[in-house]
Amino acid sequence: MALYTFKTSVGRFRIISIAEGISYLLLLGIAMPLKYMADIPEAVQFTGWAHGVLFVLYMISGLDVWVDRKWKFSKVVLAVLASLFPFGPFIFDKKMLEKE
Repeated sequence: MALYTFKTSVGRFRIISIAEGISYLLLLGIAMPLKYMADIPEAVQFTGWAHGVLFVLYMISGLDVWVDRKWKFSKVVLAVLASLFPFGPFIFDKKMLEKE
């Protein structure tokens, strides 16, 4: 069974979750230091834009999973909170794998 596929709502959510998590780490770990230490603000401009798009897709796909899989509200809240912390989407994905 393919866990990372666009065919299911959970698969879409997982792919977008990983991409969103990576973009957040790139923004915080590479783009922000480039902006403030190397005076290259374009790094944040482009990485921030990509992360913003992925964040919106994360929220939309989370709502899709909530409706499709009838997740508990508490699980949806955890998914939203996970997106706010570095490495949060990866931890949430691992926990979700154990149950989905």
